[in-house]
Amino acid sequence: MTTPLIDLFASALQFRPDGGVQVTERQMTSSDSGAWQIATFHVETDADVHADHWEMHPEAEEAVCCLSGGVRLYFRPTAPGGTEDMVQLQAGTAVIVHRGRWHRLELDAPSDLMSITLRHGTRLEKRTHTH
Repeated sequence: MTTPLIDLFASALQFRPDGGVQVTERQMTSSDSGAWQIATFHVETDADVHADHWEMHPEAEEAVCCLSGGVRLYFRPTAPGGTEDMVQLQAGTAVIVHRGRWHRLELDAPSDLMSITLRHGTRLEKRTHTH
């Protein structure tokens, strides 16, 4: 029996509630699979990380991991007129985005990123202004 290798930059892994793991197509929007998704991306530009959109996961926290390069993760202000909070991620670091918290990314350099979350209910919202 041979065990096939999985290209993490072409596929995602889904960890199902029953304990199973399957290789699947990456989903960046809501999924009803009930599975946690681990997805890895090579990104070159801000467009690759939808820097012009806020993202939010209402059902679970998300681990955003920087494997190489560097990114800035911004949190949308929680009060009107507030300022964005920013966390800078360098290679080998991660941050946990709390459930229901709107966030977005901007690149410092071409990067390899990993996202781990439950995609159910994921929402994207166009930014209305820039900083």
